[in-house]
Amino acid sequence: MNSDLPPDFHARRRLQLTRRRFFGLGAQSIGAGLGALALNSLTGGDAIAKNLLGGDPAAGDTPPGPHFRPKAKRVIYLHMEGAPSQLDLYDYKPALHEQFDQDLPDSIRNGQRITTMTSGQARFPVAPTMFRFDRYANNQDGLWLSELLPHTGSIAKEICMIRSMHTEAINHEPAITFFQTGNQQPGRPSFGAWSSYGLGSANANLPAFVVMITQGIGNMQALSARFWGSGFLPSEHQGCKLRSGDDPVLYLSDPDGVERGDRREMLDLVGELNEKEYERSLDPEVRARISQYEMAYRMQMSVPELTDFSDEDEATLEMYGPEVRKPGSFAANCLMARRLAERGVRFIQLYMRGWDQHGNLPSEMRAQAGAVDQPQAALIKDLRRRGLLDDTLVLWAGEFGRTAYSQGALTTENYGRDHHPRCFSVWAAGGGMKPGIVHGATDEFSYNVTEDPVDVHNLHATLLHCLGFDHKRLGYRYQGRDMRLTDVFGKVLPELLA
Repeated sequence: MNSDLPPDFHARRRLQLTRRRFFGLGAQSIGAGLGALALNSLTGGDAIAKNLLGGDPAAGDTPPGPHFRPKAKRVIYLHMEGAPSQLDLYDYKPALHEQFDQDLPDSIRNGQRITTMTSGQARFPVAPTMFRFDRYANNQDGLWLSELLPHTGSIAKEICMIRSMHTEAINHEPAITFFQTGNQQPGRPSFGAWSSYGLGSANANLPAFVVMITQGIGNMQALSARFWGSGFLPSEHQGCKLRSGDDPVLYLSDPDGVERGDRREMLDLVGELNEKEYERSLDPEVRARISQYEMAYRMQMSVPELTDFSDEDEATLEMYGPEVRKPGSFAANCLMARRLAERGVRFIQLYMRGWDQHGNLPSEMRAQAGAVDQPQAALIKDLRRRGLLDDTLVLWAGEFGRTAYSQGALTTENYGRDHHPRCFSVWAAGGGMKPGIVHGATDEFSYNVTEDPVDVHNLHATLLHCLGFDHKRLGYRYQGRDMRLTDVFGKVLPELLA
């Protein structure tokens, strides 16, 4: 017998050769999914089952950590689900008014695919925005913004506006999946999960990745929990969804008749059983489950304090707008995002639903923009005055853009827009992004990128750079392949960096 082998080598080897172990490894992603489903409301927590490229998922108890000095310590990602129209918010095209109701030239569309919702239209009538645009001072020649976003205009000097964003997907589900995970196919870890995995937790009493959802005004696409899932990463890295109302996390409160001490004794016993199961199966998901139970216990004390706005002064509440006291509103969630950021949560994701304006765009856009404009500006100002913006990366994005032509009937008072992946606008602030600039440009119809294109992989690579990661090195070995958020693509765009 080789004396250089560790004493438990043969026992572990026998475990690896059992039929149960074989199928357990083969169904690792299924097991992770079941664990995620069962513990959906108890997720997050301290990093336990980490994995460097080619390593053993159960070998370490520390996150990979940044590869170089980061500019950002955390991310607040404001996702506008449904795809807001860049033409009506950010991409000013005054010349389109001269082409009202004229057909979009074939040379502009150039055979690009369109959705089945407009492919059968006899015409593609150009629909200029009906909203006035104003110019706000930034660090360049000025930032044009729709009249619907006056509060956002007040933070123009903080914004890195990207007008040349483009994506591969033309329908909501794959497009949102692509923006969240770097791949159009389900099953990959989300950006937030990668951040949790790479950075670990900075607060033992709150998850590293938190998700909040605001119900919008117009047509709302379905939100799948896999958008903030952990994929093949250990399930402790999936997002923990905070609900509005009296019970932000389901099953967190003790049932009637159960004291906190009783819960502690139960968790200790369950922890002992799970440790025995881990010794038997070597399944890292068991360790993740222990971590999740412990996190849930600590959250029983931290979450009520987090969601109580009574310690906020009146001036702060007024800054976020009249809906800040309404649980689940975008204003309340933006204030919650700031509170989570100052408590060390690594990744905070806010979904604002209702941007899918295929028809009746003017009235729905007014309501949607009115719900987000003041709170998102207040969030940036609040982070700045508290000294948090420099190391907090804020991203505002939808999954794609909107067409220059109207879907359905076009009048001077009403129009709608179809999906458009070829160009759209997103913006970022703080956390190492260059403030007060406009990057990229589109043609006169806001239909094609003409300068400095930015794709989803490049954006992800640049955001990871702000967090201190080389996107090519932040990976996880899964099914024999080194996986990463940017897959085999992506490059950092230095022109976007401060």
